[in-house]
Amino acid sequence: MTQHRIRHWNRHGVTLVELLIVVTIIGILAGIALPNIDVTRYRVNTAMQTAGLVLLSAQRYAVTRQHDVVVGFDAATATIRVHQDANNNGLIDAGERVISRPLGDNVVFGLAGAPAYAVGPNAVSFSRISEGLPAVTFHRNGSASEYGGVYITSRRAAASGRANETRLLEIERATGRTTWYRYTSQWARGF
Repeated sequence: MTQHRIRHWNRHGVTLVELLIVVTIIGILAGIALPNIDVTRYRVNTAMQTAGLVLLSAQRYAVTRQHDVVVGFDAATATIRVHQDANNNGLIDAGERVISRPLGDNVVFGLAGAPAYAVGPNAVSFSRISEGLPAVTFHRNGSASEYGGVYITSRRAAASGRANETRLLEIERATGRTTWYRYTSQWARGF
């Protein structure tokens, strides 16, 4: 009886051959699935979420601190600059906080072959220039300085015209509200 229990106890272990078979199956499945994952689309969505949250935070900060917050869009470096303008003069003065947020790897401002939406055909449609960058200002009542928007896409889409990797952040003037859009075969809300 003890011999039977010993053999039964040893049988609960995993042999090296069984382990190698499982690792091989996982490797084959990963080899099939990984080429089908489009990391670029996720990067563009992440950049859009980041930019949208930066705009929302800037608007909220303007309301809570009761002074202007200027958000500039640097297409050359694919960054968003947030300037907390404590004296509301539109200039970066000593002691005023300035934060820059990059869009992310291989993500740029651009339209990439998608048809223009109501904000216009430019990657950044704001006409006001602040410190050399197109910018929108959020005022202490939550409103924005002008209506406009920002297109976000991947470098790959910008080079090849893949419109389905283009996203849009539209900002309303009166409320400062930011609406997110994505392009599939037409513009649709959300991402």
